[in-house]
Amino acid sequence: MDARALQQLLEQVKRGEVAPDAAAQRIAALPVQEVADFAQLDGERALRQGFPEVVFGERKEPEQIGALVGKLVALGQAVLVTRMAKEAEPFARAAAPLGRYDPISRTFSAPPASGVPPREGLVAVVCAGTTDIPVAEEACRTAEMVGAEVTRIYDVGVSGIHRLLRRAPALREADALVVCAGMEGALPSVVGGLVPRPVIAVPTSVGYGASMGGIAALLAMLNSCAANVSVVNIDNGFGAGFQAALIARQSHLARRASAQAK
Repeated sequence: MDARALQQLLEQVKRGEVAPDAAAQRIAALPVQEVADFAQLDGERALRQGFPEVVFGERKEPEQIGALVGKLVALGQAVLVTRMAKEAEPFARAAAPLGRYDPISRTFSAPPASGVPPREGLVAVVCAGTTDIPVAEEACRTAEMVGAEVTRIYDVGVSGIHRLLRRAPALREADALVVCAGMEGALPSVVGGLVPRPVIAVPTSVGYGASMGGIAALLAMLNSCAANVSVVNIDNGFGAGFQAALIARQSHLARRASAQAK
């Protein structure tokens, strides 16, 4: 249950369509949702944080993913599964027929029962090279699900910096940016110097031996001289997309409140 679903439930109580006791029981049962004998979903998270618990699909059995998706659907909540293998798609889709599996980002997503809310704020997802796209797409899918508009700016690494500079106007339009890069990890610092916005850097496990699976890029990003750059873990497109969407939505709401005050 998210905020919109709760409002709908309360309106049903007001109209006499749902008994107050029944509504109270549904709300009281939200915090802990047991799934078979292997998981306990946080059914109240959508009310507290604005988005339901996200399922990390890696190392989970397809049947387990199907059961978790089914529980989220039964709660009327949005569904987002990350790092999901293709083999789990039939199980997830059986539980959420309106869901969509994206093999590039390895995500499965489905809208909440209350309908897709309007997207607010703009996140620019930037990546250095084509091999960074899977991580970038995980950020894109996440940001879209959390509720932000997304623009993609791909293959603009620093070795051909003219490709990035020509996209500077689009970079500056965003409320928050996610920048994915492997190799030497320099791209977030360059982007940070071009925009007056928060930049969330994502080191990717792309590069030759001395890149050490993304550690070189991670250390470079942690030592960025751009003051507006923060860093998430290696290949963590999900975390970056989630944070960027929250920032973008808050920026959008602040602009709207300011305009209404005038």
